[in-house]
Amino acid sequence: MGGPGLSILSGSIILGIMILPTVITISEVAILALPSFYKDGALALGLNRWQAIWSVQIPAAKSGIVAAIILGIGRAIGETMAVIMILGNAVAIPQSILDPVRTLTTNIGIEMGYAADEHRQALFATGIVLFVIIMILNSTAQYVTRKK
Repeated sequence: MGGPGLSILSGSIILGIMILPTVITISEVAILALPSFYKDGALALGLNRWQAIWSVQIPAAKSGIVAAIILGIGRAIGETMAVIMILGNAVAIPQSILDPVRTLTTNIGIEMGYAADEHRQALFATGIVLFVIIMILNSTAQYVTRKK
């Protein structure tokens, strides 16, 4: 029972908390950047304050909110030091979310200092994999925001 708490679950919770300021700040800026007549028009049509926010302002700021979420996910993927300390840094395939693990960014951060030849090339390939994942996230976000 118990244990040190070094697991995928604890790392996920910490990363979720770490990206909240980024997502909240950028989403807030996206909503505040809307012209005031969006909210004024919704209120004039009889919507209350929360209905105006939920049905008018948030859909109008959707592209900024999606951008905030993508930036938050990108920050979580690129995070290295917090993940090194929280995830347990185990080079093994986890069997549950309570097992320790090592992420791709953590692997690059730890091993790049002493890597040589093929090992260094493998770490650079890992970086390319991370780059492709970020490109897929960005492409998906663009597709979702331009769909309507």
